[in-house]
Amino acid sequence: MSMDPIVGLEIGTSRVRVFVGETREDDALMITAVGEVPSSGMRKGEMFHFDSVNTCLETALNQAEEAADLKINEVHLAMSGARIESIPNRGEIPIDGEEITEKHMEHVRRVAKEVALPADRQILHCIHGQFCVDGLCGVSPLGMTAQTLSADVLIVHGMHSRLLNLVRVVQNMKLDMADLLFSGLCSAMAVLSAEQKLQGTLLIDLGGGTTDYMVYAQARAADAGVIGVGGDHVTNDIARAYRISTSEAEALKIQHGDAMVSAAGRTRRLPLPTAPGDAPRSAKLADLQTIIHLRMEETFGLIRARLQEQKLLSSLGGGVVLTGGGANLKNVTQLAEKVFGLPCEIGVPRNVSGLAANLAVPEYATGIGTVLCGYLSARQKAEQQKSVLKRIGQWFGIG
Repeated sequence: MSMDPIVGLEIGTSRVRVFVGETREDDALMITAVGEVPSSGMRKGEMFHFDSVNTCLETALNQAEEAADLKINEVHLAMSGARIESIPNRGEIPIDGEEITEKHMEHVRRVAKEVALPADRQILHCIHGQFCVDGLCGVSPLGMTAQTLSADVLIVHGMHSRLLNLVRVVQNMKLDMADLLFSGLCSAMAVLSAEQKLQGTLLIDLGGGTTDYMVYAQARAADAGVIGVGGDHVTNDIARAYRISTSEAEALKIQHGDAMVSAAGRTRRLPLPTAPGDAPRSAKLADLQTIIHLRMEETFGLIRARLQEQKLLSSLGGGVVLTGGGANLKNVTQLAEKVFGLPCEIGVPRNVSGLAANLAVPEYATGIGTVLCGYLSARQKAEQQKSVLKRIGQWFGIG
């Protein structure tokens, strides 16, 4: 199946990334090029300076085009921030003892998607969950007889004006918008296996300005959202505590950061950056670890409280999977296990063929997942078109 290259775009608080995916002869998807630059003009996943973001995007696009030797005309854009939230909904229709058909299933899915949202909200995804026949859920209803048929969906939505701001940046580059996607869903597509989703798994993407999460429970997408706290907040905490610049605090976090407070850290001291001529300064390693620990514990705690409210914690047989740049923090899985009371592991992109080792890292989960979402959407459209052409051929006695 011949396909045009698929381009995923991630405009994050810390980095702007462009990923190019192309299909091999066996229809497998491969990532063939990446453009990546430090982000400017973004805060907590949202734009505050149009021209700065525009410049970053232009540079990343040029890098990807040069590496892939092609002209990029269309992108799939991953979104975070923008007050992205989700709401589960169930639609139900009467069957009255008839046999359930494809038309019934399509009808009930449409009913499930009919949710009244405030005028300033825009739907990003309606993720189908499961069908229920006369109250029995998790069934394949086609061909069954029933009195009622229900369908569950998870509706992911964001603030229209804030979503539109990033769309305008893309349009300003004379690019077509193929799709607008929730970053957390993209990360889950790249990282989680079908078995993990079936078992029930919490996916947390630890970004620079935000933390996205996707929850799979009871064989369906059960919850999703964004916490307005990310790795930059940890960096800022360190900078304020030691009165150093954010770049110095970031370097300190990367070199010595730890999500847990160690016994050795109580006696070991770290030199702190000082201005020329100032007296040398130092701090206990345990103090740095405490600063990081408290902020990360708060972040995980916010998600845990949400899951408790939704009564989903007991359904997470697959545990917790951490991805995103923050997943590289030392002992972050140990802290997550403590907060959630569940096993935790680091998730890297895995659902793409022939992925180079330098791409199979947590910070690339969203970008690669965006390409994967675009690839699966393109395949579905191509197969539907092929099916239509086949039916037309049969009508006219061709094939």
